[in-house]
Amino acid sequence: MATGMRAELATPNPDFLGFENYNGVLTLHGTIMIFLWIVPAGTGAFANYLIPLMIGAKDMAFPRLNAIAFWMVPPGGILLLSSLITETPGAGWTSYPPLSTSSGQVGQMTWILSVLILGTSSILGALNFLTTLLTMRIKDMTFYDMPLFCWAMLATSALVLISTPVLAGALILLSFDLIAGTAFFNPTGGGDPIVYQHLFWFYSHPAVYIMILPMFGMISDILPVHARKPIFGYTAIAYSSLAISFLGLIVWAHHMFTSGTPGWLRMFFMIATMAIAVPTGIKVFSWVATIWRGKLRLNTPMLFAIGFVALFLIGGLSGVMLASVPFDIHVHDTYFIVAHFHYVLFGGSVTGIYAGIYHWYPKMTGRMFNETWGKVHFFLHFVGFNLCFFPMHVLGLQGMPRRVVQYDPQFATVNMVCTVGSIILAFSTIPFIINAVWSWSKGPKAGANPWRALTLEWQTTSPPAIENFDEEPVLWSGPYEYGIDLELIEDDRSVDELLEEVKAEM
Repeated sequence: MATGMRAELATPNPDFLGFENYNGVLTLHGTIMIFLWIVPAGTGAFANYLIPLMIGAKDMAFPRLNAIAFWMVPPGGILLLSSLITETPGAGWTSYPPLSTSSGQVGQMTWILSVLILGTSSILGALNFLTTLLTMRIKDMTFYDMPLFCWAMLATSALVLISTPVLAGALILLSFDLIAGTAFFNPTGGGDPIVYQHLFWFYSHPAVYIMILPMFGMISDILPVHARKPIFGYTAIAYSSLAISFLGLIVWAHHMFTSGTPGWLRMFFMIATMAIAVPTGIKVFSWVATIWRGKLRLNTPMLFAIGFVALFLIGGLSGVMLASVPFDIHVHDTYFIVAHFHYVLFGGSVTGIYAGIYHWYPKMTGRMFNETWGKVHFFLHFVGFNLCFFPMHVLGLQGMPRRVVQYDPQFATVNMVCTVGSIILAFSTIPFIINAVWSWSKGPKAGANPWRALTLEWQTTSPPAIENFDEEPVLWSGPYEYGIDLELIEDDRSVDELLEEVKAEM
């Protein structure tokens, strides 16, 4: 869908999708990427798979609730995609009234019901993650012994539980306006469409952190393994996730600086938005310090992890720019917003998902992927992404509005560059899919710990046993405490054996 939109925008005139189809494709593209890809992958798949392994548990706290949360996703997705053959919602993924209440009722209701189902699945999953992390850690594992992905999921789950019900309430009220003739958001009946914006963004800005925090956690666990160094600033990274979770709840109205927000309230949200850059910056500096002077293994997981840091940093810096009220008003609803949004949620979240897939692929499948094809995937992904989205900053600063099919011919050249980048980005998924499928059956066997990593999931077989561990894993302090260089640990010599030797010498 994204490539179809870029094909339409390759020329200034509507000659591919047309006006109505473009709006429908735009709505479904945004909704699918958020609710059927990034959220289910980051807070669903990886959290479900890794949390029990990382804390030494046999399963999630509520397996049946977990199953319900999963089995709500397929019908929600099928319902959303069914709008392609009934009536496609055309109000964008934000679904602002009065546009959403004046467009096709069937398509809009299909969208609302689908998002309600997927949001409920997210809430049930978050309950499970919190309970599992709080109650099912192995003996002697304190919070400060947990991998940083677990800290990230604590923060993410809290955000989901607080913010998602607000979106559900907004969508239920919107559905009443659509089918029952109420006027919650209809100004002709005394309603206020700005109230919908407040309710929507109270969820949808925290949703940005719901989509990025799990990837922060994964990158914090991937970089030390492939840099052969302990993570720099473990406690600071852990607490910064909680700080982001809190601050993420009080910045939503920076999306509404042009919606008649009072000046004093603009100042509050500007300062709060700039403040959230502090815990995010703590993470970036800690990641760079972890890489610094490490013995880097530039394999596919590490390339994607470093790519994540670079691309997210660009998105984060443009986010600080957008926190400034005068600048935000200038570029509001332009392609600068599109560029910023995609650097955070595609350059960040999706690149982080790829890093996680490659890093834990041996654990999930018991086999190693093809390193050459993995690097081909990375370079196509990195080049295609930057070629597609970086020029959009220029388009936005020059004033090209977003969500348009027809535009001023002066923007045609840059848009063509963006379209070429989107095609490269689309083709980058082909080596990834081929590599993942082929390596699952034909790749060399991985062994329990091919990366020589230290967290608990690498203490069991690859793939893990039915209940993860044949016996309860042992939590140990690790070699860093004794100054052991991990490169000295050979495959036929366990970390525990080396520790015993060092302790004896001490």
